[in-house]
Amino acid sequence: MSETFVLIVEDEPAITELVKYSLRDTGWTVSAVQSAGEAWESITRRVPHLILLDWMLPDQSGLRLLSRIRSDRQFMAIPVIMLTAKSMEEDKIAGLNTGADDYVTKPFSPRELVARARALLRRKAPEQGAEPLTFAGVRLDPLSMAVTVGDERIEIGNAEFKLLKFLLAHPERVFSRSQLLDKVWGDHVAIEERTVDVHVLRLRKALKGADYLVKTVRSVGYMLSEK
Repeated sequence: MSETFVLIVEDEPAITELVKYSLRDTGWTVSAVQSAGEAWESITRRVPHLILLDWMLPDQSGLRLLSRIRSDRQFMAIPVIMLTAKSMEEDKIAGLNTGADDYVTKPFSPRELVARARALLRRKAPEQGAEPLTFAGVRLDPLSMAVTVGDERIEIGNAEFKLLKFLLAHPERVFSRSQLLDKVWGDHVAIEERTVDVHVLRLRKALKGADYLVKTVRSVGYMLSEK
């Protein structure tokens, strides 16, 4: 199952440790860097599912880094929560207008930060959530890793589980093979595009009578659809 990877961009060690402590029970993988330059290097190595971004960084502002992220097609959809001591309304508006998804003012409540992070991931990346996903009689429970078609529990491989989870979170949307590689396995994993076809075939076989739900869109990719 794909791990949720959170990148903390913060140059104050005490704040970094507080955020790490706040996230310790989430089960997420957490990494921390202290500058915008280090953050960009980290993002290009492994695309995070969520970024917690400080406004004031030693090399450039977090706002400038956010602008760079939002202008890059590969990274523009990454959910970002700004962490900052700036509480003026115009500062919040500037952050949101630049593309921040949420805004937490220091000092912040650790429980509130976790709640906001969970809510943002549910909204922006539902495949990373812990809630069961259902579509057309297919149900996937991320916690028990159980997949059922109708009333029958089916056996499914780990790679196919991840693929199905992503498709269930985004029904009726077409994804190219390269998009599926990035979203399901992460672009830091060395997998060829044609390998996606193999996993799709295995997923269809595992779904048995519901195999028709995984549609091939010619010259584009795949989608989960009843149509």
